[in-house]
Amino acid sequence: MNLDSLIEILNGKLIASQSRCLNATEILLLRGIWQYQTYTEIAQQQDYSKRYISNVVAPGLCRRLSDLIGQRITKRNCRAILESYIATEITENLPSVLGHSSLNSSFPPQSSTNSSPFSLAVNEATHLQESPPYPNGALPLHSRYYIERPDIETQICEQIVKPGALVRIKAPQEMGKTSLLLRVLYCAKEQNYRTVNLNLQQTDRATLGDFKLFLRWICANISRQLDLESKLSDYWDEDIGASVSCMLYMEDYILDRIKTPLVLAFDEVNRIFEHPQVARDFLPLLRAWFEEAKKVRIWENLRIIVVHSTEIYVPLHLNQSPFNVGLPIQLNSFTPEQVQELARRYGLDWMDEGKTAQLIALVGGHPGLVQIALYHLYQDKLTLAQLLKTAATSTGIYAPHLQRHLAHLQQEPELAEAFQQLVNARECIELEPIIFHKLHSMGLIKLQDEGVTVSCELYRRYFYREQAVAG
Repeated sequence: MNLDSLIEILNGKLIASQSRCLNATEILLLRGIWQYQTYTEIAQQQDYSKRYISNVVAPGLCRRLSDLIGQRITKRNCRAILESYIATEITENLPSVLGHSSLNSSFPPQSSTNSSPFSLAVNEATHLQESPPYPNGALPLHSRYYIERPDIETQICEQIVKPGALVRIKAPQEMGKTSLLLRVLYCAKEQNYRTVNLNLQQTDRATLGDFKLFLRWICANISRQLDLESKLSDYWDEDIGASVSCMLYMEDYILDRIKTPLVLAFDEVNRIFEHPQVARDFLPLLRAWFEEAKKVRIWENLRIIVVHSTEIYVPLHLNQSPFNVGLPIQLNSFTPEQVQELARRYGLDWMDEGKTAQLIALVGGHPGLVQIALYHLYQDKLTLAQLLKTAATSTGIYAPHLQRHLAHLQQEPELAEAFQQLVNARECIELEPIIFHKLHSMGLIKLQDEGVTVSCELYRRYFYREQAVAG
């Protein structure tokens, strides 16, 4: 469910119970919990101290929510309990919600042809109460603005129930990888599997650059998300090395303790490519976990998901890489039919295929860019013609997105120079492998039979105007 909608529902129930609404600091904390942030990360957003957030705000918020719902809420279980609570409330009140004509007219029902395994039972009730949030990051569960990919989703769901499975999800930035991952983990929970989601963006550079620290970070976070006491000191042995210590911790403590299948997801794995020495040790370890399931029964309970935005550019022996085993999943741009379906969910009348074609001609069906366009058109503050005319300018709707890419390129002159050559080229060209992988992970380029080209007209127009990018 969209967090803003959930906060609105909670405030309504707090008012009904003659209690005050959530204040700004409590909402800040709740948003941080929703994004699996630490107290330190939450505090830094508004220059609070970690102690104030963890010792004052968090206990007060958990106590208020516990009293409201009638269940003990902690930071660890907060999201799961609130989602379950709101889903139950909506389901129990479904007849009255569906009978409200104004809500029904605001949001058309989902397509009856949707056969995705991620179509959730409470979607319709939740959708009827949801206003579109600004597209920014992963789409929450139950969001009507998530476009299903039934073939891919079915493949993944079928794969993760297999002993010792490994799934690799690859796509450039903002293509929907994390939104898909959230639904895969939900699907696993529906099978009564345990799940752990490790986002490597949440690691600091010091930890990610030290193999021993990185493995300890992994083990500690797996323990925390499974509500298990961290017992690293009982299993870590410098004499046998970090890799073996980590495997023993996983086998003798984690897998032996939970007794059920565990879906372990590594998101933003491409971040480790920036640390070649750590990558050369860690990626073979993932491959070893996968291979261990063929020999040791308890390892069959481990199902690994690796999410990354580009191909690995760290040299590995063929039999040490986790990127040539398991189920490979490639997320592509939206098709015209998917763009039209998303427009329908935004309440736009796009039966005329010409509008869909115009938007795809600009952004190439890029899911994140399509979402931004439809959100602004839903707001009815500009027409499609105005959007197309101003899209590649500093005043257009894509200005923040384009300026982020510009800033990134200016920090890496080699990338900037290579990309500017592409922008100015009349035909496809060749790029060095590492340059290609980095630009591809940003979503700025695409590979065709003849070579590499700019991924969409929006980028070509904007960066053609920004000739200073290479400087």
